[in-house]
Amino acid sequence: MDSVIITGAGTGLGRELALKYGKEGYHLILVGRSEESLSEVRKQLNNAHIMVMDIRNKQEVDANIQSLLKEYKVVGLINNAGIGFFGPFDKIRENEIEEMFQTNVLGTMYMTQAVLPNICKLDGSFVMNIISTAGLRGKVNESAYVASKFAVRGFTESIQKEYEEKPVLISAVYMGGMNTPFWKDSEHVKDPSKFRSPAEVAEIIFSQKEKECVVIESK
Repeated sequence: MDSVIITGAGTGLGRELALKYGKEGYHLILVGRSEESLSEVRKQLNNAHIMVMDIRNKQEVDANIQSLLKEYKVVGLINNAGIGFFGPFDKIRENEIEEMFQTNVLGTMYMTQAVLPNICKLDGSFVMNIISTAGLRGKVNESAYVASKFAVRGFTESIQKEYEEKPVLISAVYMGGMNTPFWKDSEHVKDPSKFRSPAEVAEIIFSQKEKECVVIESK
């Protein structure tokens, strides 16, 4: 059975993408830092494995991915994990900038580097990077977050060119805000309920999964 790895799979969009791909017959490998939330998602799937892992740690990523590749036929990777800190540029803290780049950029690159060379020759293989519309244009009070997403955009477009002769599909998804726990401790968005639900966004993504670029603007 073909397996798909999803990072940040315990909540929000990662959870909904896992449920969506699970219904399509894929075996899911759910990656995240909370065993509890990953286990809750696994209960809703017929066939899934959980992997508690810090994608910011390259040694941990490499060791765990090599183990997974030996056990499962991995054909896809969805880099969904991401964090954001918002506010005026002069108020953003050093540790917040570092955390965003470690998770959003380095985590995505480490996971891709561990998986892509091993699946790039397989028909039907894919790497999907969930980026956000913050990777398309600048936004007020999101300077460091936007910078991290522009980095992921540049990385994605570059590996698309690098692997264009291979059967692997490398895609970028740029979506607007969603009503998820992402905004739980933030005052940046006062009413996230006005946004699309993660389930709605997951449905749109899945319906356009054959495209190299998917843009989903906020309502």
